[in-house]
Amino acid sequence: MEHPHGGLDAVVETSAWPVALRLTLLLATAFVAGVGVVRPLAPALPRRVVLSVAVASALSAALAVVSAVAMDVAVVGAVAHVVLVAAVPALLGRAGPARAVAVALAVLLVVETAAGRSGVEFVADTVYVAGAVTWFGLAVLALTVPAAEVASGLRPRQLALALGVALVGAGAVRLVASGVAFDRRLYGTWFGLALLAVVALPLAATLLGPARAYRYGTVGVVLAFVAWSGLAAVPRPDELPTPGVPVLAEKTLAGKRVPVLVAPHRPGRNLVHFPASAGDGIRVGAVPALPRAGAEGTWAEVDLPAGRSEIVLTSGSDTAVVDVDTGAGGGPRVDPECASAALGGLIAGRRDVLAACPSDRLSTVDEQALRKLVSFLVARGAGGITLAADSTPRGVDAARVVREEAAGAGVAIDAEPRPDNALVTVSGWESAHASLTAAGAHQAERAVYAHGVYLAPWLLTTPLATAVTTVSVPLRFDPREPLPIGYAVAVGNRFGGANPTPAGFEAWLGDRAVDDGVRIFAAAQVTAMPAGPDEAHGPGMPMNEELAGQWVPKTTVVPVSALLT
Repeated sequence: MEHPHGGLDAVVETSAWPVALRLTLLLATAFVAGVGVVRPLAPALPRRVVLSVAVASALSAALAVVSAVAMDVAVVGAVAHVVLVAAVPALLGRAGPARAVAVALAVLLVVETAAGRSGVEFVADTVYVAGAVTWFGLAVLALTVPAAEVASGLRPRQLALALGVALVGAGAVRLVASGVAFDRRLYGTWFGLALLAVVALPLAATLLGPARAYRYGTVGVVLAFVAWSGLAAVPRPDELPTPGVPVLAEKTLAGKRVPVLVAPHRPGRNLVHFPASAGDGIRVGAVPALPRAGAEGTWAEVDLPAGRSEIVLTSGSDTAVVDVDTGAGGGPRVDPECASAALGGLIAGRRDVLAACPSDRLSTVDEQALRKLVSFLVARGAGGITLAADSTPRGVDAARVVREEAAGAGVAIDAEPRPDNALVTVSGWESAHASLTAAGAHQAERAVYAHGVYLAPWLLTTPLATAVTTVSVPLRFDPREPLPIGYAVAVGNRFGGANPTPAGFEAWLGDRAVDDGVRIFAAAQVTAMPAGPDEAHGPGMPMNEELAGQWVPKTTVVPVSALLT
């Protein structure tokens, strides 16, 4: 989700009236600032110009007040805006002060237009706004003040050419930086068309020549400035689909922006995933998106043809289209955990072909964590281990590892729940959810699993960690540390409040590695956060409130063992 930056440009909703308010506010302000900037070039301004500036100033001030009252706009910025825009017409009789205040207003206009951007985009915004403001002021002089009265040395031809070049250059920089300059999104999306307008319209105005540029070309510059200001309200188009690279898009359905993930983005069976915040009732073609055991949000299985096509999303009477291009090759059979891993990589900015899924193999670090878990249970005196696995390659190998370690320690492996046992779940999400649900039912009937319920490292997800009152997990990272919190915040922001997963975290990390040694962490549905062994207090973000960055909302996750060796 996007967070406003605090200036008058914080309003980026795509509903009509906030956008219209923003564009009118910025355009009126640019006109006022432009006239003030060029005021010293003429001995006096015609009465009709002074009156027009006063009207535009009143309109700009009123809209700034409305923005502060009705929308999430910084009050300090709105007050500064009102003071400066009201001062310009009041000072038009004094050329020097009028210019000084107008320059300050132009600087504020740059901030209001470019807030939240940096680097090349910020420079382009600054040049474009300054160029448009100056153009408006010079056009007023050229059209209302006799040439003989304008300050000597003013060369309309050269000024028109210089301003036109500045506007076209800044627009071209923004166009290239947008990433849509060289593909079909340039002419196939509103965002691309707006960028075309900010380049083409000033270019056309410049080619008219100075006399006609200020008379007729100013209309083009006005439209270009409106298009530039409106870019903040136009959704940036999704990346073009690449065969084999899962698609992460955001569409408007039922009046709200809804993220959607398509994986593996190959011909044949694909999973289409929506966050829980998208709500129920979404259909993918004729297939309803439904919850799946052990996973968050809703899911639809659809068959996609080879090559380019479309996925039609429906919610009530509203529809949206997701472009896909599956190519001609095959891909892995994706489950929700695999889709979560793909999402983690996409959020990190990588567009890698999805060639394998986490359940295809047992990683070395997960194998080591499971062996240390069994040793931990043996040291605690567990009478046996009830093992829950599945038939995936990872599940088979994980079950073998647990049996080997248990056999070496003389601990029995059981298939049924027993009072003195520990339950160890090493399956995938769906099977693990079934095992944990059954465990909760058994515990409600009689005393079982006195030595606890344990999950494999890849199972620390919200649906699984909250399936029973308390679970424990052998982890190589602390969910309260900055990197795991950063990923949790990123996935929540980008995918409708989704919660983190170990598979997504590993994909998000990429080449980075987090290995703090294996410790047992407990996830309990309580509101207190006791310190772990050898800790004065828990590091990082507190986990006893519903705050951004929590791995399991409303659940305490803390270490309950020292490092396992």
